[in-house]
Amino acid sequence: MTDGPWHCRHKRAVDVAIAAAFVLLDTGTTLAGATWWPDHPGTLAWVMLGVQALACASLAFRRAAPLTVIGVLGAFTLAVTLLVSPAGLLTPAHGGGVWAPLSTMLAAYGPLFHRCDRRTAYVALALFTLVVMRPWEPSVTNMTIGLLRTAVGPLLALYFDTRRRLVQALVERAERAERERHLLAERARAEERARLAGEMHDVVTHRVSLMVLQAGALRVTAPDEATRRAAEDLRAAGCQALEELRDLVGILRTEPEGDRTPSVAGFADLVAESVAVGIPTELIEEGDPALASPVVGRTAYRVLREALTNVRKHAPGARVRVRVEYQHAQVRLTVRNTPPADGPRSALAGTGSGLGIAHLRQRIELVHGTLRAGPTSDGGFGVEATLPAFVPTAESAVRG
Repeated sequence: MTDGPWHCRHKRAVDVAIAAAFVLLDTGTTLAGATWWPDHPGTLAWVMLGVQALACASLAFRRAAPLTVIGVLGAFTLAVTLLVSPAGLLTPAHGGGVWAPLSTMLAAYGPLFHRCDRRTAYVALALFTLVVMRPWEPSVTNMTIGLLRTAVGPLLALYFDTRRRLVQALVERAERAERERHLLAERARAEERARLAGEMHDVVTHRVSLMVLQAGALRVTAPDEATRRAAEDLRAAGCQALEELRDLVGILRTEPEGDRTPSVAGFADLVAESVAVGIPTELIEEGDPALASPVVGRTAYRVLREALTNVRKHAPGARVRVRVEYQHAQVRLTVRNTPPADGPRSALAGTGSGLGIAHLRQRIELVHGTLRAGPTSDGGFGVEATLPAFVPTAESAVRG
């Protein structure tokens, strides 16, 4: 995962602050005579003090170019060493000290922690250590202090880098275990869906098939036309129920696919079915259908299907207008029909349970929507459903 712009700016600000602190620290310790500063500083000493400040300021780039920072501080340390001896142009107030600034401790930390090429980093640190220790002027104290200055940083860098890698590996292992747990839960859920689908198929399909067969037999043996027509309607409804049950079983057994699941995309088909049976139906859609989530689309589809079925049963000859408004916050479906041209068809009107609207109301309340249904002022009938555009589900919560 990459750092965001704010995080990068924060790191740069920290590095600049650290560099400024070391500039002040090394300048102060140098002026106090703790390193190479002479008793009677001349122009060269002041120039080298400014160069030291610039070299210490390079710590601001210790993340972006750690090897460059080491090169700058190493070059300054070597220059001071040569000016002291053999050139003799600088005479430190306290001879035999360590000429390298304190900034070298932090500079030595960078190459290993910020993941430079390890071989190059080790070579650069070895040369840096030689410059700081000055083994050509053997002194146990100076060589020990110089070695500590350039060794403690890399050791800490190796420790923190190893710890960072270990934590990253543990995090990746935990994430992998979490993904495997979700996969196992999905598999268990799929197996349970398949089991429920099998039980539904075995129990319900058997009974509905018997109903369809009995209705077909009644259509053949009925003495009057009205009974035969009602039996045919019952048989057709049973066949449709079997078809829908088969679709539902498929949805339970597998993940639903958009082109097989009832949705707002099926509105045109429902309207075409009504037109085909002699009910003039007009569909008006406003907005983007993609704003309706799958759950809302399935609910709206069932509302429209029930409304058009009721028109065919109770208002033959009526004209129907279907208006769907897709908004960011809600979906509004309105179905209005004019007064029927003829009386209700008793054969069809008596086939329903009378609970269609009640069942729709319960289904709509589950998704926190509202349903209004009743006669209109012109003698027709209207159904208006207002649904939220998005309804979260368990699956969407897991994936989110």
